[in-house]
Amino acid sequence: MKRDWSSLWYLVFLGYLFLQPAFDPAAGVAAWTVAIGSIVLFVALLVRTTAHPLPGHWSPALIALLGVLVVPVNAGGTVFFVYAAGSAGALLARRSATLWLGGLTALTGASALVSTAPPPYVFLSIAPPLVSIWIVGLATMDEADRDREAAGMRVENARIEHLATLSERERISRDLHDLLGQTLTGIVVRSQLAQRLPAGDAAAEMAVVETMARDALTEVRATVSGWRQVSLDDELVVARDALAAAGVELEAVRDDDLVLTPSAESALALALREAVTNVVRHAGAGRCIVTLARAGGEVRLEVADDGSGGGGADGNGLSGMRERITALGGTVRRVAQGGTALVVALPERVAA
Repeated sequence: MKRDWSSLWYLVFLGYLFLQPAFDPAAGVAAWTVAIGSIVLFVALLVRTTAHPLPGHWSPALIALLGVLVVPVNAGGTVFFVYAAGSAGALLARRSATLWLGGLTALTGASALVSTAPPPYVFLSIAPPLVSIWIVGLATMDEADRDREAAGMRVENARIEHLATLSERERISRDLHDLLGQTLTGIVVRSQLAQRLPAGDAAAEMAVVETMARDALTEVRATVSGWRQVSLDDELVVARDALAAAGVELEAVRDDDLVLTPSAESALALALREAVTNVVRHAGAGRCIVTLARAGGEVRLEVADDGSGGGGADGNGLSGMRERITALGGTVRRVAQGGTALVVALPERVAA
């Protein structure tokens, strides 16, 4: 029995209260008055609890109490025990509701001892409710369980959707930082270089800047749509150009037999981009060595420079790199050795 009582046809069973007054010649005005009055009270209680639900066991208890008061005058009052069973099944936990069904069964049986109705009406007032209490009670328990499960699923789905949204925002934030960091650094470096060049050379340099800006725009669109796949070879080419513009010589050492999975290649390519960006911005280096090879069951990318070193706290770029690599079961560490070496390692079973 739901609190909203959307199935109002349940109220038809209140007609059970009119059986004794209608067919028992000994029933007087009191039986009719109690039948009508109890129905009015029950409907009023129903409206009240629908608008302002009562806590805990109050609703089935009040309905059962109404039945206890009616049974001595009108044997049909046992119908309220069935309604109480429905209320308990709908509102209480299964264990508590089952205890209520047992108690209401005992109460229905005991009503035969206090009812003043003749034997046929006493039997009719006990037998059907004894069965109906369990049918209605168990049915409403199952329905309540389904409703609670559905509500739990809605909450869980909302939570998953929220987490997915947060995850996607973090992905876009990390990727935008990674791809724009190096590109904008390269644009700044080349723009500064163009200012020091003759007009013809400056125009050629600015054409490169325009190409870089267009490529960055394309990557931003691909990142937002979630379809971006970053190539390690392409990143090496971009890194060479960016380092050359900053006056840094690049030496790349790569295992030619190493074939990376798409997810590993994308993660390592973005790690290379962030590392090279940091070299251009902060290292003050003259030489940078990029090494990609298998070692000890891992695929390792190492970016080492001969600059001034950097042992400060991780910025957004390195934090995003760690999150991306950690998600694949890998590690990221920085080693200060004259310059700075950034070592990114992925398990070989994941990367290759």
